[in-house]
Amino acid sequence: MSAYNATPLIPREILFGNPVRTQARISPDGKFLSFIAPVNGVLNVWVGPVDEDLSAFMPVTDDGGRGIRIHFWAPDSSNILYLQDTGGDENWRLYIVNTQSRHVRDLTPFEKVQARVVDVNRHFPDQILVAINKDNPQAHDIYKLELASGELTKVLENPGNQIGWGIDSQQLIRAATVALGDGSQQIVIRDPTSSNPEWKELITWSSDDALTSGFEGFSLDSAEVYLIDSTGVNAGRLLKKNLRSGEINILLDDPIYDVGSVIQHPDTYEIQAASVTRDKTEWTFFDPVLKADFEYLTSKIKGELSPGGRDNSDRIWLISASTDQKSTQYYLFDRSTKNIRFLFSTRPEIDEFTLSPMESVVFKSRDGLDLHAYLSLPVGVERSHLPVVLDVHGGPWARDHWGLNSEVQWLTNRGYGVLQVNYRGSTGYGKNFLNAGDKKWGGKMHDDLVDAVKWIVESGVADPDKVAIYGGSYGGYAALVGATFTPDLFKCAVDIVGISSLTTFINSIPPYWAPMISMLHRRVGNPETEQDFLKSRSPLFKVDQVKIPLLIAQGANDPRVKQAEAEQIVAALKSKNLDYEYLLFEDEGHGFARPENRLTFYAAAEAFLAKHLGGRVETA
Repeated sequence: MSAYNATPLIPREILFGNPVRTQARISPDGKFLSFIAPVNGVLNVWVGPVDEDLSAFMPVTDDGGRGIRIHFWAPDSSNILYLQDTGGDENWRLYIVNTQSRHVRDLTPFEKVQARVVDVNRHFPDQILVAINKDNPQAHDIYKLELASGELTKVLENPGNQIGWGIDSQQLIRAATVALGDGSQQIVIRDPTSSNPEWKELITWSSDDALTSGFEGFSLDSAEVYLIDSTGVNAGRLLKKNLRSGEINILLDDPIYDVGSVIQHPDTYEIQAASVTRDKTEWTFFDPVLKADFEYLTSKIKGELSPGGRDNSDRIWLISASTDQKSTQYYLFDRSTKNIRFLFSTRPEIDEFTLSPMESVVFKSRDGLDLHAYLSLPVGVERSHLPVVLDVHGGPWARDHWGLNSEVQWLTNRGYGVLQVNYRGSTGYGKNFLNAGDKKWGGKMHDDLVDAVKWIVESGVADPDKVAIYGGSYGGYAALVGATFTPDLFKCAVDIVGISSLTTFINSIPPYWAPMISMLHRRVGNPETEQDFLKSRSPLFKVDQVKIPLLIAQGANDPRVKQAEAEQIVAALKSKNLDYEYLLFEDEGHGFARPENRLTFYAAAEAFLAKHLGGRVETA
């Protein structure tokens, strides 16, 4: 028996079913913990005293449908807030549940309306700020929400172009991010305590800088602002700017990589730490005590550590640890005693298997760009002449990260090498790399994927006759491009909620994306003035070139990539009697949240890949 055949098959249920527990949260008073875990197969919120064993925790919600995926504590430590949509439509409603009575209230009971949480401040325990687009589907206004009564009071009417807000220490709206008509963005500020608070320009970022810059927060007295700003440099730097003197201090910068996450103290409003994701995420600490704490933690816990919340005393922290060969682990850290308490692994059953390591690799595109990628290979198999899946991330203004990825482990366990490429247009690598993807959908962005296949074949890892292209959202579009633009390169293609026509995609965006339409026009194309160009980059109009089988999966309620994107290319494939499979999930949106739907999809994808690439299959 070969080493490959001796590797145990990891059941799909372990990889793609519900986690055992996930998303740990600590109450502001430090007395309780919460997490999300299944109740009768559906994810719900569980709560218990911080000192009790987790097995004694009880569910406080009773959702029986799509499950709860986003939750957080209210500032009063007696209630939990959570967001939920219907069937994946992303019309998020905000709910509150009392942890003692388990009484649930819908705080935003509006049909076809999306609620976004803008600010939760522990110094204002009875209220939060939410953005709701109930008066204008294209623009979210800001409301003060009284948690006890549920009363909503509009505190800011969106003029139509505000897409984000900066809230000060007094929970007042002091800044806004404005989307301008040419794809640029502007930060405007005001004095909300004045009798006539007028917006004034703080900074304007050109379209070149808009996606690598952003507002991060105010100082305690609102005399200073924190910004990530790529003006005049390649990558977004973390800056502190004095609003009176105009003095700017650079807190963190890197010539290639953008600053990512920022930790701001909830009382002093000082920046305590910030991260940059290179091959892995690396933190820089400005608070020497916090730095010492994390140095201690990294000496005791393996993996990339991320802060996951703190109590009001700043004594108890939640820490998550991620590696490429273990599920995410949660710990409770007492900063005063240095005691570290292990809470749980999200998927402990997967930790019983030998998993594939994820390697960071770099190679050149045909026009000289450095392409950063992650390579994962089957365990116990010679890295030579393997079937390979090119797994393309969505966005495209996103990136792949190092760490455990259930999809990657599923593919390697079935016998495939997996290559994840941060192609041009991906975020995190500075504005030059990001902007190199402008209007290159189906062009140089796809060339990068072709160059990745060339690299892995020339390195000897891949069998050139057994390479599949696979992805979701933009990655689904890329899979369709692979099947239509370069069909001789791939053996098969898997498209999950992918775009088939750039014109119909842009013309059918959700109404609340309207302020960002100029950005889409700049970075993808304008259907009114560039119809022929967009058609030339759309897989729908190159179906004649398809030579390989396709698997297409779609959520019927997807608000971003509408069902029509899948239906129109399926109709074109059917009319030409081409080889395809189509899965439509009536109760899903942009991705598959229900575990039964995930398991259905991955069973079909596993059989599809095995048929065309020859990998292993778990018996259904």
